Amino acid sequence: MKIAVLGGGNGSFAAAGDFALSGHEVRLWRRDADQVAAHRAAGSRILVKDHSSQHDVKLESVTTDIAEAVNGVELILCPAPAFAQPDIARLLAPHLRDRQVVFLPPATFGSMIFAQAARDAGNHAKASFAETGTLPWLTRKHGPFEVAITIRAKRLPIGVFPLDHASQALEVIGQAFPGAVERCGDALSGALMNAGPIIHPPLIVMNAGPIEHFEKWDIHKEGTQAAIRRVTDALDAERIAVREALGYGAPHFPLAHHYAKEGEIWMYGRGSHDRLTDSGDWRERIVLTEHRYMREDLRLGLSLLVSVAGLAGVATPLAKAFLAIGGAICGEDFAQGGRTLDTLGLGNLGKAELQTLLRGGF
Repeated sequence: MKIAVLGGGNGSFAAAGDFALSGHEVRLWRRDADQVAAHRAAGSRILVKDHSSQHDVKLESVTTDIAEAVNGVELILCPAPAFAQPDIARLLAPHLRDRQVVFLPPATFGSMIFAQAARDAGNHAKASFAETGTLPWLTRKHGPFEVAITIRAKRLPIGVFPLDHASQALEVIGQAFPGAVERCGDALSGALMNAGPIIHPPLIVMNAGPIEHFEKWDIHKEGTQAAIRRVTDALDAERIAVREALGYGAPHFPLAHHYAKEGEIWMYGRGSHDRLTDSGDWRERIVLTEHRYMREDLRLGLSLLVSVAGLAGVATPLAKAFLAIGGAICGEDFAQGGRTLDTLGLGNLGKAELQTLLRGGF
């Protein structure tokens, strides 16, 4: 299959390298012309390291031209941070074609941003937009063109916009992630599977003191203590209550299963948390006001959860508290200007009207 990967971060390099390793034709797009030139000079190759060995793979192309990257591909994968989505969506919008699938893992309802960008560009191609609950790889770059993959996702609950395109979209995504794809309904259901806004806000806020004190800190190891886990479970209960109030059924992929040694298998499978901490790749320097856990998962992810909870009539005291405390840490008002139904242009829709839009599209 022909796949375009957008972005130059950990997830994008894991995706490009892993897809090439699986025999797909992969084009990598990124905006940094100097990095693209350096990557081409290095042979457009990525060194993929996993638990079994090292794999030196070659990409079909590395380019700064997004039209060239996506021309004729079946799947466009964009694992960029949610705060980068609007710019990338505008660049991509004119170039989408019928039956192409844009997959955002995960997305904080970014599927709506990409779909709206295509509409606003006057592009009426029958493309699909999908999102899931986690990045399909636990991964970190180890060099400019080298990426370590600690874990590959075992289960990917995916929502599609418009829902009427779900069968074709999931078939395409399934070719890239064989055996892992699970239908979970529309794009908002997929957005409400996002684990990042549940696991990361308690970790980065409740560990703020040690994060600022130590040069490097692994919030998934020393920072994941029983008290924090209890808060995480309570925050996750708010997410699940919102899903249920909107009529989305189980499985809800509760985050507790990520840590459990028995019971239902979570997205990354059994033992994923231990393998993550054992890798050492998440012992890092964290700048509280800049880190993706704060700028994306807390500021955007929880503002979306609170907004959708308002539509569903569900109380979310913990989500609101983390927004307030995170904003205080960063000297901003995170309750204003995040990602909400209003900022997405959907604030005037009731539940039934939103569900109609999510099913049929614009």
